Amino acid sequence: MRASTSAVFVGPELSDALTRLVTQAGAAARATTRVEVTLKADSSPVTSADFAADAVLRDGLARLLPGLAVVSEERAPLPSWPCPGNFVLVDPLDGTKEFIAGRAEYAVNLAILVDRRPVAGFIALPALGLVYRGIVGRGAERLMTSGDDLAPVATPIRARPTPAEGLVAVASLSHRDAATDAFLARPIIAERHHLGSALKFCRIAEGEADVYPRLVPTREWDVAAGDALVVAAGGRVTGADGEPLRYGKVETGFVVPDFIVWGAPAEP
Repeated sequence: MRASTSAVFVGPELSDALTRLVTQAGAAARATTRVEVTLKADSSPVTSADFAADAVLRDGLARLLPGLAVVSEERAPLPSWPCPGNFVLVDPLDGTKEFIAGRAEYAVNLAILVDRRPVAGFIALPALGLVYRGIVGRGAERLMTSGDDLAPVATPIRARPTPAEGLVAVASLSHRDAATDAFLARPIIAERHHLGSALKFCRIAEGEADVYPRLVPTREWDVAAGDALVVAAGGRVTGADGEPLRYGKVETGFVVPDFIVWGAPAEP
């Protein structure tokens, strides 16, 4: 079902157009010369670069997907209407703290959802010159970028089989909590790397890491694009209860209570 709906909603032409769009949004964020920082109601920072990227995404999605509902982190207040089954989730600048600190690990996230499940994910990492994209049922790819230009050839990527022990784990650079630290302290974890933004999903999708736990609440726009990318690459994304995530939860403010990202199922 998800493979067929992915093909209908995100064919090759639209996939290329959305890849260009997140690349352009990332370039707009990176080109922001005077970065103004303010605090939201939850005390998290937002910058003029967030809004610059959001403007590019807003205009591009209105052109490419007219009539499809869009939920963006930077378009407050959050929608109060019942969320439709099919919609777009965007985080114009994922890893704002990393961006403010001058680190390269920030991203632009865009996900297409069908029946409240992500079927396509696009993640641009402008400071690293990379874009990742995944279409569930069709696979995942990595592309090199230069400014807002894309390399003509995409490299297929695949999550590696998760070993029984000796796992390489990735975890948040800016957000630490006792439950996640306890997970990372398990004997099955051999290496731990702390990274910013959706780059952690990308490392799982390209077979560079095995598990990414996030056991405290976050928001759907932080997760959906990475969810689609990892699943397209053969990996898994679940709640801590092992069940697939559901999206479009307006009633909770689009909160994801917890999740764990895994590589591909272990080979027999």
